Amino acid sequence: MLNEKSAIITGGVRGIGKAIAEEFCKNGANVLLCYRSNEEAAKQTAEELKKYGTKVELLKGDVAEPNFAAQAVQKAKEEFGRIDILVNNAGITKDKLLIKMSEEDFDSVVDTNLKGSFYFLKAVSAVMIKQKSGSIVNLSSIVGVKGNPGQVNYSASKAGVLGMTMSAAKELGRRGIRVNAIAPGYIATDMTGILTEEQTAKMNEAISLGRIGAVEDIAKTALFLASDMSSYITGQTICVDGGMSM
Repeated sequence: MLNEKSAIITGGVRGIGKAIAEEFCKNGANVLLCYRSNEEAAKQTAEELKKYGTKVELLKGDVAEPNFAAQAVQKAKEEFGRIDILVNNAGITKDKLLIKMSEEDFDSVVDTNLKGSFYFLKAVSAVMIKQKSGSIVNLSSIVGVKGNPGQVNYSASKAGVLGMTMSAAKELGRRGIRVNAIAPGYIATDMTGILTEEQTAKMNEAISLGRIGAVEDIAKTALFLASDMSSYITGQTICVDGGMSM
């Protein structure tokens, strides 16, 4: 499905990013996995993905740093020769009630989740324009669609990703580049792993399908958007939330 295609995945060594990387490698793609700090997890992920027989490269850096995107693009071009897919997955949370949220709390989340995605979107699209093809998948959140108490910063950053996705899709469509977004609901990751049984039960009640999502649910959606199966889809947001947002 992605044979001989090459992808950059930010936040690609844990959780949703790791699941996306595995789905891509399983389907024939070479991947450059960008990560910020956990070198041990990065090496372990790369080792695990070797079984699929595709190229797996690692690059350490902070997506909030403006120059990191250019470094990632350069490495991907050197290793793979081209960039067919970008997945903007890196993200952080700093949850607090609005009245207690500092400017630093707000800025750091926006810098990573929104500006980091912008830096990579801009750097990679320049390569894709020359290729006259490419697919970009931005990870937003259902919180960016509906909001959530204690997450003003996160909600603002993820809502911004949705607007950026639509505008970029309108700019880049005639260059052969598709830009779409995924808005996950509650997904079983390290962040949701700290919830109590009671909290999990309450979440399940609010979800039409009656369960918290798995990282594989997001990975398969990313595969669909990255592949030619979605060749006539751009500027769209797919909510992968078990019906919670209905």
